Amino acid sequence: MIDDEEKQLDETSNGESQVSGGADGESREAELSQMPESDSNVESGQGGDGVIESGVALDAEQEPALGEGEEIDYPALLAVMEQDIQSLQSQLEERTHQYMRIAADFENFRRRTQKEKEDLELTIKCSTINELLPVVDNFERARSHIKPQTDQEMNIHKSYQSVYKQLVECLKRVGVAPMRSEGKEFDPNLHEAVMREATDEHPEGAVIEELVRGYMLGDRVLRHAMVKVAAAPEPVVPSEESSQN
Repeated sequence: MIDDEEKQLDETSNGESQVSGGADGESREAELSQMPESDSNVESGQGGDGVIESGVALDAEQEPALGEGEEIDYPALLAVMEQDIQSLQSQLEERTHQYMRIAADFENFRRRTQKEKEDLELTIKCSTINELLPVVDNFERARSHIKPQTDQEMNIHKSYQSVYKQLVECLKRVGVAPMRSEGKEFDPNLHEAVMREATDEHPEGAVIEELVRGYMLGDRVLRHAMVKVAAAPEPVVPSEESSQN
């Protein structure tokens, strides 16, 4: 009895295994039938909806779209670039000339301003020195007219003469120089004739005496010298008696 029951159990288990094996085989075949389709999709780079494209297709889309028979016109492009270069060169030349004109105008302005400044300084200096020249004249008159007699007068004479020398030295340091007109030919640019004297001792037009001394500041006249000028002597007209004799 026991042996018959074991045989039945074995037959039952074998039948179930065969049934299960058949079901498993069918499911396996269904899976294998689906696998080539998915693999082919992966290899071609397309999904189920066919949205993803292959790398070759993407490269083809990125290539420049040129029509058939169309080429780049390099001579025309080169002509346009040369025209642009010429335009830039002309602009550069214009700016360079403009800069040079501005620099020249500024240099002229600087020189003119410097010249005006120097002329103004010289004018102020001349005006100031002209106010001091009468003081120098008074010292010179005092030296020529005053004759000290005593020791006290001599001390006073030396004291103001020392002041006179100091003043003359200051004028020399700033460029003031006295004119030496006696014996020279009369020059209207330097001299002012206040007297004429007929004489045979000096040639006509020569300066005989300097009445008021003139002064120069460099090449500029501070004060004209007042001078006496020699004139030709008048001819002697013989009288009738002397002609008869």
